[in-house]
Amino acid sequence: MKKEPLKEDLFFSLTWDYLKVFLPNQHRNSPKTIQSYEDGLTIFRRYVTDVCDISMEKFRFKDLTYDFILNYRIYLVEKGYKASTVNHRIAVITSYMRYAASKRTSLYQIYLNISEVPYVTVPTRIREIIEEKDAIKELLSAPNNSAKGIRDQIILVLLYDTAIRTDELLGLELRDVNISADAPYIRVRGKGDKERIVALSENTIQLLKQYISLFHRDLHNQSRPFIYTVIKGKYERMSERNVERIVKKYGDIVRKNHPDMPEKVYPHMLRRTRASGWYRDGVPIEIIAVILGHSDAKTTRKSYASPSVEMLRNQMKQGTELEPDASEEKALWKDDEELARLCGIR
Repeated sequence: MKKEPLKEDLFFSLTWDYLKVFLPNQHRNSPKTIQSYEDGLTIFRRYVTDVCDISMEKFRFKDLTYDFILNYRIYLVEKGYKASTVNHRIAVITSYMRYAASKRTSLYQIYLNISEVPYVTVPTRIREIIEEKDAIKELLSAPNNSAKGIRDQIILVLLYDTAIRTDELLGLELRDVNISADAPYIRVRGKGDKERIVALSENTIQLLKQYISLFHRDLHNQSRPFIYTVIKGKYERMSERNVERIVKKYGDIVRKNHPDMPEKVYPHMLRRTRASGWYRDGVPIEIIAVILGHSDAKTTRKSYASPSVEMLRNQMKQGTELEPDASEEKALWKDDEELARLCGIR
């Protein structure tokens, strides 16, 4: 059925093109990102129609004022959404308006106006990593030698050693894992469908050989998901939720011997731990950004350049030679009488 054109001044007149054409084909966003934008616009639509009692066919671009978006932000906060979620909802509307303004220049001032709406302050928290090297080593070797254990170990090792995201791991096909090359690697499809090559360590290569011999005996089927589950005789990609359960399971086991292990271990923590380790070992931030698939090293520095306490301590030692020696500390009083007065007694 042919889609009927909507009046140009209607706010939702460009959402279909934005979600179905621009984001996937021109901006090259991932399906997950597109879904989050669709959710954001849907929630805003519900606010307009259900809360503000304005029908979609009456809500126009000109109605999108600074105060309207500010009230929407206040509404989301009062509904109990986290600050980061509220900011994402506002960012979705702003992004959509930027697109609309690029199509219709008359809307540019509206875009500029709503862009001035301040985001909710997000509390800055230190993102946890696994600090103890022994704990990391024990985590990666925690699975047993059963077929399921070997599969679980490959999941843990690939997440840590290559620092790939969970969806990138589950997006791997057998053809993407090349352990026979002179310099073995995996081919990863990251955000925006961008491909990158990630090298493999020697220990990981040996584990991959063992895993492939068990789970990919038919090497002719190169398009099979590398990490899979079998459902009713059909090979399916494992779910992200299942990977989360696997990582948490072994994190809980290892915590018994390592009480300092973070309370909850999850896949992205392994990526952050690995990247922080590279940074602490002196790997240039630009190289780490390439490995992680970041287009801007600022993202890497902001989220993954986590110095250790020892690094901070060593840096803070700089200039301490100028400080007075504690052994030469001078008394702040002349005699016992003055000391007594300083202590508030006679």
